[in-house]
Amino acid sequence: MRLQRPKSARGSGAKSARRDDSRAAAELIPPSATLPILQRASRTCKACDLWRNATQTVFGEGPSPARVMFVGEQPGDYEDRAGHPFVGPAGRLLDDVLREVSIDRSQVYVTDVVKHFKWEAAQRGKRRIHKKPRQSEIEACRPWLDAELQVVRPEVLVCLGASAAQALLGEQQRRVFVNDLKKVAELIRKRQNVAA
Repeated sequence: MRLQRPKSARGSGAKSARRDDSRAAAELIPPSATLPILQRASRTCKACDLWRNATQTVFGEGPSPARVMFVGEQPGDYEDRAGHPFVGPAGRLLDDVLREVSIDRSQVYVTDVVKHFKWEAAQRGKRRIHKKPRQSEIEACRPWLDAELQVVRPEVLVCLGASAAQALLGEQQRRVFVNDLKKVAELIRKRQNVAA
């Protein structure tokens, strides 16, 4: 049997609770933060309930400033266990594509919109199956992403998937503008030539 809040408790109260959660994450972010300071502060975040079932917070990694920032939806099972973004199957695919277009991964910043792994148990076995985060969970994590953007100051922002695009570009955006990583690499090389 699944319990639900009474109808009278739904609605505007849920929205104000989400705003309070988002402020809770924002309160953990110190002014003039660096990436190491943000990473340490994020470990104590409980702005939404995802921290309860996650192994740990998975914060972004890479240089600051970085010319390019890749943003995914959330850490997966491998990332949750390792504590690093994009180290599982999606990370291996990203590494392959970056190599193919001659982009050094150590020169880009990789992160996720949501910093904890949201999952459900598989019907059989011990596998943890990815579950899409709710909008309220994305909103609760948004202060971390905003802080990363402020510190990293990317020239090119690549949204990896619809959830990342919607979180960054708004609910109305249903398409990722650049869906070809080769075009992204070309844009990066052009910017490097201009800067040189």
